[in-house]
Amino acid sequence: MMAWLQQWTTGLMATMALTVITAQDSGLPGVERENLGPADIVKKESHPVLFRQKRGWIWNSLYVEEEKPVVTPLKIGRLKSDKSNPGGVFKIEGEGANDIFIVDNKGDLFVTKSLDREKKNAYHLTAMMSDAYGNRIENPGEFVVQVTDINDNTPVFTQSYNGSIEERSRIGKIVVEVKATDADDPTTANAELRYSLTHGDISAFEIDSITGVISCKINTLDRETREEYVVVVKAQDMRGLASGSTATTSVTIKITDINDNIASFTRTKYDLNVPENHKVDETIGILELVDKDEIQNKEPIFTIQNLNSNIFNIEPNHNKDGNLVLKEALDFEKTNSYSFTVRMKENVQTPADNTNAAITSAQVNINVLDVDEPPIFSEDMYSFNVKEEMYVNNIGFIKARDPDRANKTIQFSIMQPDCPIGINRLTGQLYTLRNLDREDKPTHMFQVKAQEEPSGLESVVKVNINVQDVNDNEPELRADDIYICENDESNTIIGTLTATDKDDQPVAFTFSLASENSNFSIRNYGNGTAALIVKQGPFSLDDPKNYKVDVRVSDGGHPSKSSVSTVSVGICQCDPNRNRTYCKPEARRMGVSVHALTAILLCILTILVIVILFAMRKRYQKDSLANMKNSGEIHEQLVTYDEEGGGEMDTNGYDVSILTSACHDGSLLRHQDHRPHPSLYAMVQKPPHHTQPTACKGDMAAMIEVKKDEADHDRDGFPYDTLHIYGYEGPESLAGSLSSLGSSSTGSNLDYDFLNDWGPRFRTLAELYGVDGPDYYHQY
Repeated sequence: MMAWLQQWTTGLMATMALTVITAQDSGLPGVERENLGPADIVKKESHPVLFRQKRGWIWNSLYVEEEKPVVTPLKIGRLKSDKSNPGGVFKIEGEGANDIFIVDNKGDLFVTKSLDREKKNAYHLTAMMSDAYGNRIENPGEFVVQVTDINDNTPVFTQSYNGSIEERSRIGKIVVEVKATDADDPTTANAELRYSLTHGDISAFEIDSITGVISCKINTLDRETREEYVVVVKAQDMRGLASGSTATTSVTIKITDINDNIASFTRTKYDLNVPENHKVDETIGILELVDKDEIQNKEPIFTIQNLNSNIFNIEPNHNKDGNLVLKEALDFEKTNSYSFTVRMKENVQTPADNTNAAITSAQVNINVLDVDEPPIFSEDMYSFNVKEEMYVNNIGFIKARDPDRANKTIQFSIMQPDCPIGINRLTGQLYTLRNLDREDKPTHMFQVKAQEEPSGLESVVKVNINVQDVNDNEPELRADDIYICENDESNTIIGTLTATDKDDQPVAFTFSLASENSNFSIRNYGNGTAALIVKQGPFSLDDPKNYKVDVRVSDGGHPSKSSVSTVSVGICQCDPNRNRTYCKPEARRMGVSVHALTAILLCILTILVIVILFAMRKRYQKDSLANMKNSGEIHEQLVTYDEEGGGEMDTNGYDVSILTSACHDGSLLRHQDHRPHPSLYAMVQKPPHHTQPTACKGDMAAMIEVKKDEADHDRDGFPYDTLHIYGYEGPESLAGSLSSLGSSSTGSNLDYDFLNDWGPRFRTLAELYGVDGPDYYHQY
């Protein structure tokens, strides 16, 4: 105790000395520096300063065993301080304070509940001590209550485990590693696990007791014998002691395949029947194999003995069996049977399990069947050469035969109907039907059909006819940009002449003048070109003459072809380097081509037809109008308007007076009396009591047609918004007309002139019924 006190005093003195020195260095008053604690001083120093803090609590290790039943508070320790005070009061704060843990006045610490280490393995608390008046006697101190572990948890496998291993694997090869967990304290034996195999096929596998690694302990695993093993793994804590808790899991181990078995033929002999027309590169039979290994490890290699390997081949199919494929066409007439041996080998891990039992060779017998085959041409494709522009009776022969023993007759035909080549149906001889033109079509391709008689079997072959060129085209002269200058002297070259030829033959063009009297000459260069030369100059732009040169070109072929062309020579003003500055325009002949003349005549004819049709239409309209004027029958046309009138007072809504006029002796008259007239609509509504002349019906219809015609052809006048047509109905009916124009409103002879005395309100009605007589008419 004295030694501890001495150390505490030394630390306190060092702290006080450090406080004074720090205050002097900083220039602060000593009182303020004394208020700084040791921690604040350390923070302000550039280098850390070590100091010792006084401790007043005396701790012992505090432990609580988990899952221990607690009926009454269980004492687990005591809180002690070096400052003894019999009247001191203890308090605790922190995790579980005053709930799980309580303390009495003596400082004894109690636990009130059963604890679970797996939920919480330590509780951090703070202890405080004060006197009876609440004055702190000791500074707060922290302490920890540890929860000790017991073996209350069993091991757990958190997942399922499966493994695999190849057959014939070596001893010790790892299959799979299993792991279990234990929630107990890993630093104690409660969580130390040991593994072992308890059930299943433990004769073939073993497990490492600590790591849980399962490995193979034999080298004779055979998938073909057994494909799967199941073992049971046990995990036990307490280092595997019998008192430890255990858990088990099943592990499935699959044996994977390797190529340790040789494939074997299912038969020692295969008999196949194949028709002779079987297609090349197609399968004619399957040589089946059996292999105990899985399909990915079935890798047979086939070989055919003797020379038959040129005719047949064996290729593996999707099942790794052998497809017997035909490489060359069969011919029953040449060979009607084949026999050969097929051998098979496979690269397997030796020694194979079935070395002595596997069938690795088989005999194959092929019987060729005779069939009626179509004709066979002597060549796969025929090609012939024919000279153009001539008939050829014998171009060549198309040959075909019947491959069968019957040797039937064959007839030939060309499949293209527009082909210029013909063929002899019996001999196959080709000939031309018309002259061929290489420049039009250099090659003719068609198909020839060979057909057996009478079976009708046929074959087709392609034929190419190459048209060979002959010298049948005249050369064409090319002379571009030929002109003479005013100052050109004699022997001046004014241009170059070239030529082209459509024929496909070597040519040697020669140029010459076609006319002797010319002021120009030609110099051949010998390379297919020539120069046009002036004989005598100079020239003048004022000369009205146009210069032209007739040039003859010969191609030098066999037979030789030549042509004469006219070359126009312009005349120009040139600079010293013979570059044109101005050229005299060439006089051109004005003319109209035949096509242009035809178009002009067609246009003129079209215009004449339109004029005639228009005149006929006008005449027809006048004849129709005249006929309508003389017609005594008028039909009524009904016009519907979706408008509502203004009633009796509305005298301006529609002016129907234009539809009426005086009818007197069949003519339209203007009344001489200039008195105010009543509404002529009234005159129409109230006709005279005496019989109306029938001629008025025709005159009114004719008048309407005249007005319509005038309105149609009057371009200066505005069109009428509406046109009311009133006619007379039923002239052919025994009942007579139903129109109000031919009768009064009541059918009586009452005089309605007294309506004029009733005032202005009845003026319109008086006009409708008050005027009696056809004396008033209105000229439109």
